[in-house]
Amino acid sequence: MIDHVSLQCDDLAASRRFYETLLGALDITVAMDFGDALGLAGPDGNPKLWLGQQTTGGTQREIHLAFTAPDRATVQTVHEAVTALGAEVLHAPREWPEYHPGYYAVFVRDPDGNNVEVVTHA
Repeated sequence: MIDHVSLQCDDLAASRRFYETLLGALDITVAMDFGDALGLAGPDGNPKLWLGQQTTGGTQREIHLAFTAPDRATVQTVHEAVTALGAEVLHAPREWPEYHPGYYAVFVRDPDGNNVEVVTHA
């Protein structure tokens, strides 16, 4: 349903490190690099997430961005990877039955303060 998402970043290099680490277990990598903008894509090669240097000025609003993982082990792998990177963990991996049975997710902050979730519905 979503074609792509674009986030403005205060520190593009830090955001690149964060998202490459977070999304590596999901087989999502930088597919296009324009210097001041990066397009990240899955195996199909079509960028769905864009990161760019902040251009609008002022304070940013927190964005919630959720990525689908194939299983709980991948959610755990993402958690370990971003923890090693030093990212703030908002909620460690666990089941969230208030959403629905089998909803298993980790929530972390990216370098710009956005709430990033990796979830499986298995």
